Formats: sequence, C-alpha cells, structure tokens
Amino acid sequence: MSQPRRSPHDSYETETTDHQIDTETILLKHLPLNPDSPSPLQKDAHLQFLVRNLIQGFPSRYIGQDASQPWLLYWTLQSFSVMGVGMDPNNKQKAIDTIMAWQHQNGGFGGGPGQAAHLLPTYAAVCALAIVGRPGPGGGWDQIDREKMYEFFISVKQSDGAFLVAHHAEVDVRGTYCLLVAAHLLNILTPELLEGVPASIMSCQTYEGGFSSASQPYFSPEPEGPPTLLDSPRPPLGEAHGGYTFCSSCPSVQKPSLNFKTLLRWLVQMQGSEIELGGFKGRTNKLVDGCYSWWVGGCFALLSSLGIVGAHGQDEAWNDVDDSVWDRAALQRYILCAAQHPAGGLRDKPPKPADSYHTLYCLAGLSTAQHNIFLSSTRQDAIFRCWKTPPESTHEQLRQACFAHSLSWTEEEGTSRILGVQNNRMVIYCAFFHGRSD
Repeated sequence: MSQPRRSPHDSYETETTDHQIDTETILLKHLPLNPDSPSPLQKDAHLQFLVRNLIQGFPSRYIGQDASQPWLLYWTLQSFSVMGVGMDPNNKQKAIDTIMAWQHQNGGFGGGPGQAAHLLPTYAAVCALAIVGRPGPGGGWDQIDREKMYEFFISVKQSDGAFLVAHHAEVDVRGTYCLLVAAHLLNILTPELLEGVPASIMSCQTYEGGFSSASQPYFSPEPEGPPTLLDSPRPPLGEAHGGYTFCSSCPSVQKPSLNFKTLLRWLVQMQGSEIELGGFKGRTNKLVDGCYSWWVGGCFALLSSLGIVGAHGQDEAWNDVDDSVWDRAALQRYILCAAQHPAGGLRDKPPKPADSYHTLYCLAGLSTAQHNIFLSSTRQDAIFRCWKTPPESTHEQLRQACFAHSLSWTEEEGTSRILGVQNNRMVIYCAFFHGRSD
C-alpha cells in the first residue's frame, strides 16, 4: 500500500507546521495495513477504565477539574450508555446522591458542593440524572427544584437573547445549548426563555460557515427611551469552532437565517486527510482531535434535521448524509486505530493519555459514524396523534413540538455501517439530546 500524501507545505516554518508534521508522523504509524480491518474496539479495557474512575475515584491529575465534577460523572455514565452497559441499583443511587449534592439552593447546579450555579454543570447534572435518576423519593428527578431552576435561567438571560453562563460571568453559545437541553428535559422550556435566542445564535456564524462563542450586540444610540437592539452590526467574537458549531446547530434556529452552504462546507473541511486517518479537527489549521469526532461529526445528523439549501436556493430535506459528504469509515478508522489507549480509555490522539472526556466523545463519534439517523416524519405524526389534549397555548405548542422532535429520531433498518468486527458497534446516539435513541 502506498504511503498517504503529506499535507501541503508552503515552506514557511512555524510552530503550527511543526506540530502538523509531528502529528502526521505519529499517526502514520497507526495506519492499519488493511483499511477495512482496523483495530477492534477494546470494550472491556475501556469499561475497566471507566469503572475504576467511578468506584476508586479519579487520579490526582483531575484536581484541576474540581469545578467540573458533574461533567466527570456525566462523561462516565454516558460512556456506559453509549456502549450499552447498565448499572446496578446501588451504584445508581450513589450517583443520584452525589448529583443532588451539587444542586444550588437558589436554583441550578454548581461544579461541586457549595459552588455557584453555572449553566454548563447544570446541563451535565441534569443529563446524568436522566441516565440514573428515577421519579419518587430519593430518585433525584423529582428533587430538582424546577421553580428555582427556571428563575436561575431567567436571571442569566440577556436582552439580545444570549445567556450568561453564570452570574457575573461571560456569554457563551454553549451555555445557551446547555440551558435549552436542561429546560427541555425538565419540561420548563417556555417562549419567554426562547425569545431572541435564534437571532442571538445566528449572529455567531462566521465568514467560514462555522460558529464562534458569541457576538457583539449593537443597540440604538438614541438618548431617550430604552435601548433598542439592532440586527446589525453584530460581529462574531472569535473564530469558528467545532464545539460552538455543534451547540449552535440545534433545531431552535430559524432556518432562513442560517447559511447552510457555508456551514456544510466548513464541517466537511474539518475532516482530516488520509494521513490524518480521517479524524476531525475543531478549527481551521488545527490538529485532528478525537473529541471532534462528536462535536463536528455529530453535526451532520443535526443538519439533516434542519434541511439544507438546494441548488435552486430552496430549502429541501436532506436525509441521506452519505460518504459523498463525509467519510464515515475514515472517522471510525481514526477512533479505532489512533484514539484507543492501550491501557483502556480513549484519547485526543497518540501519545496522549486517555481521559473521561475523550472517552465519551470518541465513543459518541464512533456511533454517529456507524448509524445514519434522521427525523422520521411518520413517527413525529404518530406522536402528535397520541397527544391527548390539543395544544392551545403557545407554551403547550412548544412543549408538544419539542417532545415530538426528541422522540422522532430513527435509523432505517439495515443501513448501519460498522467498520471492522461487529463488536465495534455502538448504541445509536441521538445527535440533539446526547442520549440513546434505541
């Protein structure tokens, strides 16, 4: 087999080009002799890695993530879920009790006991409870103070539709995503929360097509009366990034405002070449990284739910996200050959160590590369017909639409594409709510 071609080099040496050359050299050593027979997924080793962290505690190098305790637990629990592994009642209860210790007295969840409420750990805590929690006393789910949670959400909402991630903190579109998902799961999503959100998200799309973390709102300079938010100028703050783009591609966005063509082009360009084993990078001219298997790879299913601008400028359904758009087999090859750590767990890329974050998002990326999921209009219509009371208020219509959307993801039977042995198969992973759909 001929050696893959190196990335183009402009003969201008920089630290960036040095890192790229070094990465390609290392990844070349992990290129399988037979592209169709990559390394098998070492499920037992990865499971042992996760269980060790959950039962024995995380290594001392995680001390710096003390404010991310909900995330550490969520990454672990959701990794179990995407591998199709259940938990015993005793460990579920321990997880529930741990999560509830993070609930802030004034609403939301903090990064640890006694820490300030923050949208990102709130998302992680609520999603973790969605996995292990249950209704009733001691189950966690009914012990979430939804009234105070909603008050916290409203208190960080800004006049331009964006959200502070915490009181006296910054605006970040990832916080918007985390709030919307948590509010939906807790059934507290309202038109009041959504007001201005689509426009705020759309203002973050950059010239490249991807999304940045925030934008600069512009208000009318009129001296009298309340300030009026203007549609422009609202320049994006920062460059297009895989994580921000995933969080911005949620179905709450108004389709006419989104430039699908540039977004699709940017997403496709984030997939690495053959010598990079088909992994994804998170920004232009950056290195491939296992976590973007999900943050970028997971965006293609989201786009299929939003529709894409066709050749004649009209919105049309896009239900066939095949290898002509992005290379599913190549992404699986990167995860199986480069992202697996020999001692268990998954990683950014060799020779880096494994960690809980990359373990989940590499496994989730493996799932999204294996399964072509889409929104089924048939299933959605069936859910609408089962709705007992016709939605009359705007709030109830929103609730019905969100509920039907989240339960309508499906995969056509026989279309899964598992690279290598069948044991490599992951559970179908829903692109919008980070959850299982089968």
